[in-house]
Amino acid sequence: MSLLTRRHFLENSLLTAAAAAAAALPKGGRAAEPRSVAPNDRITAGIIGCGIRGKQHAAALMALPESEITYVCDPDSARAAELAATIGAKTGRTPKAVQDLRVVLDDKSVATIFVSTPNHWHALAAIWAMQAGKDVYVEKPISHTIAEGRRIVQVARKLGRICQGGTQNRSRGALAEAVRYIQAGKLGEVKLARSIMYGVRNSIGAPTNGKIPATVDYNLWAGPAPMEPLSRPTFHYDWHWVWNTGDGEIGNNNIHGLDICRWGLGVTGLGNSILSYGGRVGYTDAGETPNTQVAIMDFGGKTIVTETRGLKSAPFNPLVKDGWFFFGTEGIIASTSLFDLKGNLIRAFEGKSENHFANFLQAVRSRRVTELKADILEGHQSTALCHAANISWRLGQPASPADIQKKIGQLSTHDDVTETFERTRRHLAENNVDIAKSKLTLGTLLRIAPGQETFIDNPRANALLTREYRRPFVVPSQKEIEA
Repeated sequence: MSLLTRRHFLENSLLTAAAAAAAALPKGGRAAEPRSVAPNDRITAGIIGCGIRGKQHAAALMALPESEITYVCDPDSARAAELAATIGAKTGRTPKAVQDLRVVLDDKSVATIFVSTPNHWHALAAIWAMQAGKDVYVEKPISHTIAEGRRIVQVARKLGRICQGGTQNRSRGALAEAVRYIQAGKLGEVKLARSIMYGVRNSIGAPTNGKIPATVDYNLWAGPAPMEPLSRPTFHYDWHWVWNTGDGEIGNNNIHGLDICRWGLGVTGLGNSILSYGGRVGYTDAGETPNTQVAIMDFGGKTIVTETRGLKSAPFNPLVKDGWFFFGTEGIIASTSLFDLKGNLIRAFEGKSENHFANFLQAVRSRRVTELKADILEGHQSTALCHAANISWRLGQPASPADIQKKIGQLSTHDDVTETFERTRRHLAENNVDIAKSKLTLGTLLRIAPGQETFIDNPRANALLTREYRRPFVVPSQKEIEA
């Protein structure tokens, strides 16, 4: 057994032990002026996007006595009506159901906006809401491009808005304690963090002339994106796997682990370089984003490696299908547990968790950005790493296993990236994918301009920092925001 194979075995064992330890712990989210909220007032809320996550937002807000949902909005009128009826049945107060978010933003009685739309709407909905005097909770990934994320931060700071990102792990008490332990130097020198996301994503079906539901206002749904003919069988949800509207699984789910890795390592910005490889393999369908993806992020003295799998895979270990690791010279943290270098469990971290939605509402009352567990700047930085990884992959070329191995072997990182590649190759072989024949895409190595959110000597990559917008659904430029 090689050294790195032994380390993978150790990682597997660590997460198993960490899961068991965690389970044994007791269980603990000209612009108008912001609407002021008196201490005893309910904070009025509008939910924009009534799909899976929008329903979860509604459930969370209904459980908080300090909030009242007064609007639900979705370009699909059936979805909006359904959620409004559910809220009315549970609370006795039925919110207004509308298709156009601008109706909600024009109502001065609404204090907060919860954005749970498809990804391509996140930034513009958040920006328009803040310009209308609202405070905003915006789901992950908080933007669809790197430039959009920076614009959200700029608007929030200029207008003094409260803006929380939907990376809710930041409100987990035990995790916060683990991060404090790392940042106090108790784990020794920590140069490597790994984020793992394994979850089956089946084929979405062959390209087809799809039908847009009759209840959908497609102009409002597309918003900033082109109004292209539907080329997939299912309209809702599968937008995740199309570049015009989604960001693949790294942006959909692996952002959570990546955000934790960045938090624990204490790194900011895009680092020094990013390279991603992978592919949409195992089936041919209407999807465009990779279902298998590895991203290697170099921060000079520190490295983050993310692994995303969408084909059938054994869990990373029997108890946990995803997770994160921090490797220090004095120990290892897996999930929220501490281990010595031999893999012996030392202790599980404990800490009081906070409701991520309640944390946002608390900051809305106090007007103190510092009270937010996931301020929009943090959400932007983690989201931007996902976008950069996708840009690397999108600009890549099909490559042989030998070419991938050679290229990643030249990287200066704190992980044996060749071992990670071999594990990916074995996983794909178990799914009858021979990458010598069905080649993976080897992404472009993106070098980051120091302290900037741009790439060095790569105009094609820099062109993907933003997108073309369909009027009037245009994210304002930096100059327009600063004017």
